[in-house]
Amino acid sequence: MRRLPLTVFSLIFFAFLYLPLAVIVGYSFNANPVNMLVWEGFTLDWYRGLFGLDRSFDPQSRTVYVESTPQMLAALRNSLIVAVSTTCIATVFGTTAALALNRYRFRGKALWSGGLMVPMMMPDIVLGIGLLIFFTSAGMRLSLLTIIIGQCTFLTSYVFIVVQARLAGLDPALEEASADLGASDWVTFRKVTLPQLAPGLLGGALLAFIISMDDLVITYFISGSGSQTLPIYIFGMIRRGVKPEINALATLIILASVLIAGLGLWLRARGDRK
Repeated sequence: MRRLPLTVFSLIFFAFLYLPLAVIVGYSFNANPVNMLVWEGFTLDWYRGLFGLDRSFDPQSRTVYVESTPQMLAALRNSLIVAVSTTCIATVFGTTAALALNRYRFRGKALWSGGLMVPMMMPDIVLGIGLLIFFTSAGMRLSLLTIIIGQCTFLTSYVFIVVQARLAGLDPALEEASADLGASDWVTFRKVTLPQLAPGLLGGALLAFIISMDDLVITYFISGSGSQTLPIYIFGMIRRGVKPEINALATLIILASVLIAGLGLWLRARGDRK
């Protein structure tokens, strides 16, 4: 009985988080193209349309044809280019910053550590406006490059925190033993430090990838013509009304996020067992 309130609260909390996602997944299979809240039967037409089958909707005969969306595929390609690029750059920068602040003592260390966390805590709209002003003042044309640079400014913070937490649990005696046995700094890092950091590096990289794929506010300010990402494309579709294709696309994004997160957890658990 003492655990009953906590159990009830936990159920309500998880229902609040996941029921909206379940509703989106359910209505992505609704055959009604006009009012998605009225169930008319099961269909996969919206998914077929996303994969390039040309269809449309005739109100007279109520025949379903999903429109082909080449713009969606172009936006997805841009999102993948940005996500992969920012993940690689942010992982390198965040890891090196975490190693430097964990292994060395220097003046202003606390200031540098706090400064790395500021972009993550700053409101997205403020950071987006600031980056827009910076790129405009520097004479840079808004493109995929500005999106990559802008996202790296805050994704580095996420990687830094994850890797720093992993470094805090490492035993420095292993590196000292490697040095005593005659290994160079590079050999010690490659054969001792890096394998122990692998779960943290993987977790930080996957977190950066997912956040980059989902980012809307900051990317909206620093994207130009021809550099539309998938979240911006979905936002533009929603402004014209919630269509069945949006539910199908959102379901695929949810599935991809779950698979990526599950893969990261599995690889991390496998690394910890080793």
